[in-house]
Amino acid sequence: MSTTNKPVGSTGTPQGPRPFGDRPQFNRGRRSLEPEHKLNEKILAREVRLVGENITPGVFSISEALKLAEELELDLVEISPNAVPPVCRIVDYKKFLYEQKKKKKELKANSVKQEVKEIRFGPNTDEHDFEFKLKHAEKFLNDGNKVRAFVFFKGRAIVYKERGEVLLLQFAQRLSEIGKVEQLPKLEGKKMFLLMAPKGKK
Repeated sequence: MSTTNKPVGSTGTPQGPRPFGDRPQFNRGRRSLEPEHKLNEKILAREVRLVGENITPGVFSISEALKLAEELELDLVEISPNAVPPVCRIVDYKKFLYEQKKKKKELKANSVKQEVKEIRFGPNTDEHDFEFKLKHAEKFLNDGNKVRAFVFFKGRAIVYKERGEVLLLQFAQRLSEIGKVEQLPKLEGKKMFLLMAPKGKK
């Protein structure tokens, strides 16, 4: 008795072409991979608001929305479940997830981690040393970081605190095109601080 070799599923029954309505399941495999959004028949609302491309926006019954998604061979995706009625889009869900992931990655890349860089001066800092440290501060601000400049008064040098204040104010004035003062010179113990942030950043 001859038999026809056909692929069989786990139940031992021949597998034919998968109909359109048989969407890929997200819980196949050893781990349960639940989708981030409700899809297709998993959407329980009686009516939904459709938005997006290739459709006429508006409120549709769930059966109408599912039928439209099937005609376009796409997925009905619930994107705002708490709205009344819930907001859905008709999209390729895998492509939708890819674009969402890409946007998150771009936002993360664009968000610069702001650090506070310190620049130390002495009350008798000479012009050469001042210019050298000023260049470092420029780089820090241009990189999106804050700059905390301070003058350290060692021993009796505290009597020159006015000189330190002038130095810090001159430092801030030279950087005024790329930075803004967040804290004016303030004496704390043996240190006088000035805090600057890059312009256009908080």
